Amino acid sequence: MQLAESGGGLVQPGGSLTLSCTVSGFTLDNFSIGWYRQAPGKEREGISCIGLTSKFYADSVKGRFTISRDVARNTVYLQMDNLKPEDTAIYYCATDLGPCSRVSTIPMEELDAWGQGTQVTVSS
Repeated sequence: MQLAESGGGLVQPGGSLTLSCTVSGFTLDNFSIGWYRQAPGKEREGISCIGLTSKFYADSVKGRFTISRDVARNTVYLQMDNLKPEDTAIYYCATDLGPCSRVSTIPMEELDAWGQGTQVTVSS
């Protein structure tokens, strides 16, 4: 199982970015994918997840971030709108969470696989 994030970069406050998580060695039909982030000096937090029939968002991103997936492309997307400086972090995707609600409780390191991360910087 392999995952690779892309799409990070530098954006001004209020701007948007779309992150991609391309997976190989398994199909999205059978596994949930979670997005985690780690800001400088802070613990890693789970912020979103997409499963077979469900989606989950942490309160910190609810209403601003949208998770989706393209099974044919083996890719999960995280559309991030109205970005704030506090969204600055390294963003990781990981699998398999099982129920998506677990993204807020299970450490990424306890999952089967995760990517190398992509840096998102929100600054003017």
